[in-house]
Amino acid sequence: MSSFLITDVGSTTTKAILIEKKGDGYRLVSRAESPTTVEEPFEDVTIGVKSAIAKLGKIIDRDIKSNSDPKVTAEGIEYYTSSSAGGGLQVLVIGLYSKVTGASASRAALGAGAILLDVISADDERPIYEIIESVRNSRPDMILLTGGIDGGSVEFALEFADIINASNPKPRFGKDIKLPVIFAGNKDATDLVKDTLADDFDLHIVPNLRPTLSTENLAPARDEIHELFLSHVMQQAPGYSKLSAATSAKILPTPKAVGAIMTILAERQNLNILGMDIGGATTDVFSVLNNEFYRTVSANMGMSYSIGNVLENAGISNVKRWLPFVISDEELSDMIATKMLYPTTLPVSLKELMVEQAVAREALRISINHHEQLITALPEEQSVMDNFFKSQEARIASTKEDKSLLNMNSVGLVIGSGGVLSHAPRRVQAALMIMDSSELKGVTNLAVDSIFMMPHLGVLSQHYPDIALNVLIKDCFIPLGTVVTGYGESEKHEMALQISGTIGSKKVKDTINAGELKFYELGENELAKLNLVPAKSIDIGEGTGKSKSINVAGGKAGFIVDMRKAVVNHEVTISDISKWLIDSGSFTQQEIELVRRGN
Repeated sequence: MSSFLITDVGSTTTKAILIEKKGDGYRLVSRAESPTTVEEPFEDVTIGVKSAIAKLGKIIDRDIKSNSDPKVTAEGIEYYTSSSAGGGLQVLVIGLYSKVTGASASRAALGAGAILLDVISADDERPIYEIIESVRNSRPDMILLTGGIDGGSVEFALEFADIINASNPKPRFGKDIKLPVIFAGNKDATDLVKDTLADDFDLHIVPNLRPTLSTENLAPARDEIHELFLSHVMQQAPGYSKLSAATSAKILPTPKAVGAIMTILAERQNLNILGMDIGGATTDVFSVLNNEFYRTVSANMGMSYSIGNVLENAGISNVKRWLPFVISDEELSDMIATKMLYPTTLPVSLKELMVEQAVAREALRISINHHEQLITALPEEQSVMDNFFKSQEARIASTKEDKSLLNMNSVGLVIGSGGVLSHAPRRVQAALMIMDSSELKGVTNLAVDSIFMMPHLGVLSQHYPDIALNVLIKDCFIPLGTVVTGYGESEKHEMALQISGTIGSKKVKDTINAGELKFYELGENELAKLNLVPAKSIDIGEGTGKSKSINVAGGKAGFIVDMRKAVVNHEVTISDISKWLIDSGSFTQQEIELVRRGN
């Protein structure tokens, strides 16, 4: 065990990294990338993999690739990979009620690294012919069929098994193979589902993922999805059978690999974590809450191909509120339309950069809100007598007001990734985008994934968790700093928080007023040891008016105190935005003035 070469095969790019022992620990040596070759004219994913490995070898001036199939790396180098190529793992979900088994099935599929093509349920408002058409045209990698708690009605499961039969959907890959269907519903319906689907589909039976209204059992369905991903999807995709033979372990879907490394980090550091990956077409939001991993995908919520959809969903006024200059609706719409026409272009002016970062704030805000709405607590177990006197409809209705599991006051670390965050010209810009979109509360550490290495390390963590975690912390994450966020109802400029202690080597005693955002220099290897005393109406995570002592590290943005949400009924102005951008170091006064003058 001396070297690890890991690839992440994306839809457009295959990224390779090399990890080797340096001194007392393992570190990242170098990285390279090459176009993914899963589609025509190549139709062999290993071509792109070998090209990325060859480029990496040139960078470090070593021959690290194998010249004999099926191996892709030289002797002494362990090879692992994750993949989302060809559109990733695509699953069609069917559940009895959208808020119950439909929601549980969605969580199971998303946690396995899937993209949801559609979620169909009995309370779906679409007419039956539209549902049949959706199923027929979906071309999924597999169907996850759920429905009914154990001991409940079996009619739904049979009805939707009949719909699957009538729709006769075909798999995305492989013309002559049966489409896999996983049944994870009411155990009493198992024989009926077998009678209906077993002849024409590759049917797999697993335990009910929602055996009661108040319990979930997602692991068996998630495991079966992953096994089918390997045995069905990967074996049919061009070149993946060769790639599977070359790896030292099973291929992981990229999102599942990200979840693996985030979960280990959360467990080792005893943290709740929120992560976001903002791409060109979609934004993924991940969280690890009490050591449970959750993932949601906000489709058409990205920074290039779907940037127009961000503008439509957020509203022009919500994008403009983050800009330090006046711009007409028409000009802003034209800038967004240009980005849609030329999605691979990067900002070439300060104005374009400011607009891009304003749109990113809204894309992230909407995606995090979507995540918050979808990950909800299960209802509490009710007594036998309560259930006896309630109809099934009444019991289902009681689950629709479930509280979200995402409590930002309990989140200790927020990780941002994706080009607009990871490659922001100034790291403090990324910190401010995360702060403005995430509704932080209390004390939170901020970081960015510098080169989106989490999928690689997630695969490695399944076999060498200590090595993966060490590389994650030392070579992958860029610490942005720690932020203290206060909430309350003070008047602007009233005292909101008093701090005293040391920030780095400096003694500090300062007052931060309501509406103020303040940055203090503090390096990533320095500590701030402070007593925080809020005003009676301000909550900094301990409850209104309650003090807190902290011992926290800094980062590229330093130590931050954010009292902007401590103001009651305050309308944010362009002057406020300008001050925050200047005080943070995101942009200078001169740069903002240049944009205002049209230069």
